Amino acid sequence: MLIRGKVWRFGNDIDTDAIIPARYLNTHDPKELAKHVMEDADRDFSGKIKAGDLIVAGKNFGCGSSREHAPIAIKASGIHAVIAKSFARIFYRNAFNIGLAIFESPEASEKIKEADEIEIDADKGVIKNLTTQEEYTANPIPSFMQQLIDAGGLIEWTKQKLIAHGS
Repeated sequence: MLIRGKVWRFGNDIDTDAIIPARYLNTHDPKELAKHVMEDADRDFSGKIKAGDLIVAGKNFGCGSSREHAPIAIKASGIHAVIAKSFARIFYRNAFNIGLAIFESPEASEKIKEADEIEIDADKGVIKNLTTQEEYTANPIPSFMQQLIDAGGLIEWTKQKLIAHGS
């Protein structure tokens, strides 16, 4: 799986309340959540991003509460993947469960700048900065996890498997 897009930068310890403020948790509608993604960090963020863009952040991205609203808001906004130095473990799992690609890469997290154009080879764990011609490594996404992303998340993957098996 190849992912390519323009980068939006955020710092360390971006918690789930920064990703989707608690005042919007009265809805589960992905389109509504997407309108408010990263709003407290950048009021106009949802209006600036384009489908296929990427987020690059520092350490501990997605810390805080365990709500799935955060990765849902990111994915629904059109962000194709998130690269960070590290992720909070519950966010990490929730991201794959809803079909959002995420990559841990300390080097990429430190060196990639806002507006850089990057390409990620999820199979090999290679992140290419097309702006600077640098390459970084990340843990490749295992094939099962890529299937979850391709299907749109765990629920959609499960539905496909049940249909395929006549259940």
